[in-house]
Amino acid sequence: MSGNGTGRPMGPVAGFGRGHHHQGRFATAPKVKNARETLKRLGKYLKPKKAALGLVLMMVALSAAFNLTGPFLIGRAIDDYIIPGDIRGLIGISVLMLVIYILGALCTWLQNHIMVGLAQETVLEIRKDLFKKLQVLPLSFFDSRPHGDLMSRLTNDVENISNTLSTSVTQFFSSVFTFTGTLAMMLYLSPLLTLFTMLIVPVMLFCTGMVARRTRLLFVDQQKELGHLNGFIEETISGQKVVKLFSREEDNILEFEKCNQRLKAVSVRAQIFSGIMPPLMNLLNNIGFAIVAGVGGYLAVRNIITVGVIASFLNYSRQFSRPLNEMANQFNMIQVALAGAERVFEVMDEEPEPADEPDAVVLNEVAGAVKFQDVFFGYRKDSPVVKNINLDVRPGQTIALVGPTGAGKTTIVNLLCRFYDVDRGKITIDGRDIRQIRRNSLRSALGIVLQNTFLFSESVRNNIRYGRLDATDEEVERAARLANADHFIRRLPQGYDTILTENGSNLSQGQRQLLAIARAILADPAILVLDEATSNVDTRTEYYLRQAMLTLMKGRTSFVIAHR
Repeated sequence: MSGNGTGRPMGPVAGFGRGHHHQGRFATAPKVKNARETLKRLGKYLKPKKAALGLVLMMVALSAAFNLTGPFLIGRAIDDYIIPGDIRGLIGISVLMLVIYILGALCTWLQNHIMVGLAQETVLEIRKDLFKKLQVLPLSFFDSRPHGDLMSRLTNDVENISNTLSTSVTQFFSSVFTFTGTLAMMLYLSPLLTLFTMLIVPVMLFCTGMVARRTRLLFVDQQKELGHLNGFIEETISGQKVVKLFSREEDNILEFEKCNQRLKAVSVRAQIFSGIMPPLMNLLNNIGFAIVAGVGGYLAVRNIITVGVIASFLNYSRQFSRPLNEMANQFNMIQVALAGAERVFEVMDEEPEPADEPDAVVLNEVAGAVKFQDVFFGYRKDSPVVKNINLDVRPGQTIALVGPTGAGKTTIVNLLCRFYDVDRGKITIDGRDIRQIRRNSLRSALGIVLQNTFLFSESVRNNIRYGRLDATDEEVERAARLANADHFIRRLPQGYDTILTENGSNLSQGQRQLLAIARAILADPAILVLDEATSNVDTRTEYYLRQAMLTLMKGRTSFVIAHR
């Protein structure tokens, strides 16, 4: 065996363990995708919900229509009833306005109610697709990505999409309908006043577009920095024992402060820039309102239009600018959602683990003959970890892989499990190239016990059963007895039903190791890989453990890794 690189952490085989590797704050920021393409991809999730979206649009249109009727009736009330002094007519039109506004409010409630459910269904599908994609990505993807950033994409970014779909979409369409209806009513009342009102619109559109483009980029940067911060926090929490052993608390605080300050800086820039929009729109609105009031007053003095028309038009002019304001404000929310969606789709676009060959077979009976023939491999093309490896292991034979860290011992196991494929040469099991074997079948034939055990926040029983999900309670307990774990399990508060905390932190290191060995025993694999499997137990436990392992290894091909 030869090696001139650093070995990579082991990944899971049938749940026997998980690598835990971070790049955290040193990760490269992803490229920003095209906003139009992102919207098209979101549209694919909404396409099956066309009926519900149609109903929402109908409610939005009705709500806008009811709300647009009010200002027109106010003008009629002034000209037809208030100035002539018709009290009965005034009461009648007031009641009509009340009914219309109640119907408008009811339509608004219905559209929001439907849209919330639709949004939650959509993000449920996005979250499910993202999680499913994570399950088929190769181990190399997780080796090269900060886990906190992936968590941020699965939670924060998807939640941003949910919030935007729940509120911003309906508000955007409501603004479009309101703007269109208001413009039609303004043209009906006074084309001349409408012309003066429209003078301010190009300025509004220019400002909105300029601010929206810049804001989207800033919010993308904000999401990236948030992902880096999450990665650092997750990394620090996971490594607290190491941090304390080396008294690096102050260093961690300083490093966290740097990450925190970077997030603060980009967040402040994003919020300040997006915050320009409301006061700017308010200023332009007031300018437009003053122009309409002045011109309208002049026309009324000249008896060209009535006071009621001016009152209605002023209400419409205010409503005319409000949907523009709302669209401008919603742009900020939409930019946040687009930034999150881009990051989500970036993961979905990653290349999955290569598919099995069409003629790949399932291993039915495994004798356990393993052969490495002229194997070359490197995690990077220019840096080989193993070169010209040749191993010929007979069924039932035990092979010890001994060497210093970085010599390529764990890499050999990674290649055997097909977490990575060889660059040159081949690996065979019972004479068959492992690339011609279905991955699930290959990995089911392997049992691995890692030095650093990973346990789930589940019961002790289910953690052992992870080795074979159809195992009975009796089989689980028998595996625990063989691993010398039964005695300490029964002393736990709920015995085999005791729920473990994150990564089994409520157990000692030796106890976690015993559970991992019990898990491997239950799986009953043809080929065993023991990576310092007995390194973290006391002398007495190690004695019983070795006896159990010797029994388990009888008749099975075994690779024993020792770091020396």
